Amino acid sequence: MGRGPSIEARKNAEDARRGKIFTKIIREISVAARSGGGDPNSNPRLRSAIDKGLSANMTKDVIERAIKKATGALEGVEYEEIRYEGYAPGGVAVIVDCLTDNKVRTVADVRHAFGKFGGNLGTDGSVSFMFAKRGVLWFEAGADEERITEVAIEAGADDVVVYPEDGSIDVLTGAEAFAQVKAAMDAAGLVAGQAEVTLRADNNIAVTGETAQQVVKLLNWLEDLDDVQNVYSNADLDEDAYA
Repeated sequence: MGRGPSIEARKNAEDARRGKIFTKIIREISVAARSGGGDPNSNPRLRSAIDKGLSANMTKDVIERAIKKATGALEGVEYEEIRYEGYAPGGVAVIVDCLTDNKVRTVADVRHAFGKFGGNLGTDGSVSFMFAKRGVLWFEAGADEERITEVAIEAGADDVVVYPEDGSIDVLTGAEAFAQVKAAMDAAGLVAGQAEVTLRADNNIAVTGETAQQVVKLLNWLEDLDDVQNVYSNADLDEDAYA
């Protein structure tokens, strides 16, 4: 029987993963602060990025330094927002949001990923019409469904969805209402396990077997690219896809 990875190897892998997450969050904080100002009270996108950083155990000093670089108080790198759209195997629509200081490098990396796993990089607007910008607050199983529903709807949420397979709860909002709904939930002591403004497909496409496994490989590869912030798809995948 083979031995598993050493404690040091596992720690190094975890450190690398955390470093990649921190890099993505810092870029998001930088772009949010540069585009909307360094005050999170008047910049919802920055507030959301800061919350994401704190949830990932990022220190306040790191966050403040990223904001200062973005607003010109410290010298820093400027990142450009770019969105790529395309299709994975099985006709699955994919959107890739990037923040980069080198557009040539980024498009080459994204195009390579699509080609490597049997997909195709498309043109602007080729799949984005299939998605809508939504706020999502996720609560784990055992949360007070009745109280969550009451507070969320009163605060302006669009819907509350309970998933019978695992008991988790999603509060869905419009992008504009997300901040006020989250503030109302927090004030009521209902703190979501995850909360973000994201893209959700209007309709999902079920893919199975080898096609589903190729889709998963493509999505994971894209997620691991340094310049990629978020990857969205309309794939409906079963557990076998991750085998």
